[in-house]
Amino acid sequence: MSGASHTLAKLKRRQLGLAGVIVLQCVAAVFFVGDVVVDLVQSPLAEHALLEMLVTLALIVGIGLNACQLRRMLERMRVQDRALGTARGDLARIVETQFETWCLTPAERDVGLLALKGLDAAEIAEIRGAAKGTVRAQLTRIYAKAGVSGRAQFAAWFVEDLLDGGLGTAGSNPRGRPGAPIQAERLDQE
Repeated sequence: MSGASHTLAKLKRRQLGLAGVIVLQCVAAVFFVGDVVVDLVQSPLAEHALLEMLVTLALIVGIGLNACQLRRMLERMRVQDRALGTARGDLARIVETQFETWCLTPAERDVGLLALKGLDAAEIAEIRGAAKGTVRAQLTRIYAKAGVSGRAQFAAWFVEDLLDGGLGTAGSNPRGRPGAPIQAERLDQE
């Protein structure tokens, strides 16, 4: 399980747990409100009834605070999901634009995408129904066109900006050399 999906699963478990606590507190609040009403009707100013009323009010305030926390958590998840979707879309656009800049053939584009997904030459050959040697030759041409020496540098062209905390400015070329990736606009500047 990746770090992002593990964090998302953990956050969902927290949400479910918090929602369960809120439901339990609501059931308890209904019981205590009923008990306080009965106590106040039977003996209006009894210390016991007043204490139960304060405890019940504290419980209701706690329910409200927990509901606010759950709402904030749900909103945070929605924002993160939107940002992740945007980053995925931007990365796909960056990859496609860069493949065009490098003038990759359609076959090289397919091989390049599979390599970026982490497949090795044998797996790519099997998927494409090609010889392993053909895929190795295509990877060599891709790396040469990209100006990199291997798979790690090839992937780094596309991942580097994401690891630096976001995507750079459109059209920027931080490496100052031809073939550097075209970068998408920053997500936080929308």
